[in-house]
Amino acid sequence: MPPPRFELPPQYDPHAVERPLYQRWLDRGVFTARVESPREPYVIVMPPPNITAILHTGQGLNNVIQDVVIRFERMRGREALWLPGTDHAGIATQNVVERLVAQEGKTRFDLGRERFVERVWAFIRETGDTILEQLKVIGCSCDWSRTRFTLDEAYSRAVREVFVRLWEEGLIYRGHRVIHWCPHCLTALSDEEAESRDTEGKLYYIRYPVERGPAPFLTVATTRPETLLGDTAVAVNPKDARHAGFVGKVARLPIADIPIPIVADEAVDPTFGTGFVKVTPAHDATDFEIGLRHKLEMPLVMTEDGRMEHATRVPKALADLDRFEARERIVEMLKERGLLEKIEPHRHALRRCYRCDTIVEPRLSDQWFVKMQPLAEPVLAAYREARFRIVPERWHATFEHWMENIRDWNISRQLWWGHRIPVFRCTQCDHQWADRKDPARCPKCGGPVEQDPDVLDTWFSSWLWPFATLGWPDRTPDLARFYPGHTLVTAPEILFFWVARMLMSGYHFMEQRLPFTTVYLHGTVRDTQHRKMSKSLGNGIDPLDVVRLYGADALRWTLIAGSSLGADVILDPNDLEATFAPGRNFANKLWNIGRFILAQLPERVWTIDDLASGTLTLADRWILGQAHKTIVAATEHLEAFRLDEAAKTCFEFAWNDLADWYVEAVKPRLAAAAGGATPVAAHAVLAFCFDTVLRLLHPVVPF
Repeated sequence: MPPPRFELPPQYDPHAVERPLYQRWLDRGVFTARVESPREPYVIVMPPPNITAILHTGQGLNNVIQDVVIRFERMRGREALWLPGTDHAGIATQNVVERLVAQEGKTRFDLGRERFVERVWAFIRETGDTILEQLKVIGCSCDWSRTRFTLDEAYSRAVREVFVRLWEEGLIYRGHRVIHWCPHCLTALSDEEAESRDTEGKLYYIRYPVERGPAPFLTVATTRPETLLGDTAVAVNPKDARHAGFVGKVARLPIADIPIPIVADEAVDPTFGTGFVKVTPAHDATDFEIGLRHKLEMPLVMTEDGRMEHATRVPKALADLDRFEARERIVEMLKERGLLEKIEPHRHALRRCYRCDTIVEPRLSDQWFVKMQPLAEPVLAAYREARFRIVPERWHATFEHWMENIRDWNISRQLWWGHRIPVFRCTQCDHQWADRKDPARCPKCGGPVEQDPDVLDTWFSSWLWPFATLGWPDRTPDLARFYPGHTLVTAPEILFFWVARMLMSGYHFMEQRLPFTTVYLHGTVRDTQHRKMSKSLGNGIDPLDVVRLYGADALRWTLIAGSSLGADVILDPNDLEATFAPGRNFANKLWNIGRFILAQLPERVWTIDDLASGTLTLADRWILGQAHKTIVAATEHLEAFRLDEAAKTCFEFAWNDLADWYVEAVKPRLAAAAGGATPVAAHAVLAFCFDTVLRLLHPVVPF
């Protein structure tokens, strides 16, 4: 009795296929890169998601693009390593756990540092692998055996080594300056973490009485009247002839009635407001520089959580008020005193915390900084020498401008969760130093030591990701084999947070070898109103819902087919059927093509190379020619990151050329086989074309 003929089920059920197939890939070690392999390596490092994250559509797009690229290179014979992992995400993770603690009616200060950090670790052990497991559901072919976490013991050693080396090179220093401060997270933020947005606000014109001046008062314009209690001068531009007679006179600070000088400084923009500006050195970065030049006092008039406080400058009526409540009260007080001239609508840039969206407060503070110019200059030179490229090219000018005007990086955060800054101070002789180990005593006098209480900016650990994940500072086989890497796929929002800094750290610590040669910046996932998908707007799409309803291939197909080079992807959260049905329908079409073709084929099918040329009909030669053109075109598109074009090219060949034309054309020859004829060529061509389709589509729809 002959064995039963192979036959696919009549309907494609992605749930019956995807998980078992993915598990088979894992069991066979298909995704594991081997150090001893003779093949040329190809390396992508995953932008590590936050350890607390749950997969959203933007991350889905980012990781599906990476998966398409890594599967393509793996199929081309490269020893492909896609290295996954997660980020400890200092501010974000601490905020999550603080909210959990708050549900118990407590704060982190009630727990104390040690117990609070233990709570964070417990939370991470419980939930930390969630997003990585979700990436498996959408088919990501990472080398899971090399999964890393930025607070792993080995990784932490690399972070500390980098800090100490930068300290020894004189590139880390303690700075006393105005920084961005989040009154909610209670920590400093870098320039990049304090996101600037244009906002509709108000411009308040306030009169300051003047003693023996050309006029009884002058008028300043400000968007932040609550900070006037911290004013220590009024300034004008020295070239502003309108106000030259005021320079050197004394003004009286409204409400506090304190005498403050009127100074001339070139930092003042004479076209803003009236040309007079209030100078608040402790609460404005420009004013801080003016204060240094004119040796002004720099009083802080707000607490770290944004409440008004100062022993002599803040009256009792305003003490302990929130800054924005104080603003309204101060405006009323100015009106009562006849010192508020007018209020105008004013559109201006306002900075917000990138994690909690709180309006950032400029604040004078002592923080640790990295000198960035020495690190940036060689990387910018390498970019201009085309040693690496950014795709699309439209980011060229933006990248150059940022690198040319780079500012020192504030790396200290007033948090408890993260890499604690390895700076130690002797409480006996005041000696201060950075150390690779926790010292028991002062190396100079043997006295007791205390460690800096702050932690490092999260990005200070993630900027080492391309080499710290491979075992640096040890010279490991992984590091020798897989560094430098090749491609980084990420969103443009972290071009400066992360990408530029990785380039700098790689060049500086890895013997001038950059961590990758191509940076591909993909677009943003938006809804049909072109709004970025976000939890706060309620317009997001859960990728796992899409997988549950339509399968992983449908999700992947929709994201890739809708993503042209660097452009945004538009999805409709209100109509998942219309959004993802094309991907599902294509998967069904492929299944049906496969059912038909496999049902026609004998147990042994000749290869194309085995056929005599004379046995091929015109239709055979035409479809083989189309297959060859498709292979060439799809390869070129994938190499150029035109992933949508590659997908559409393969779609057209599969649906139009193979299914709708060739299969229909060959049916009479297959029917004749029932009468005894053997359509060897038709079988060979069908098998070859269907195999080609599956291989071409594998990077995009691997299941």
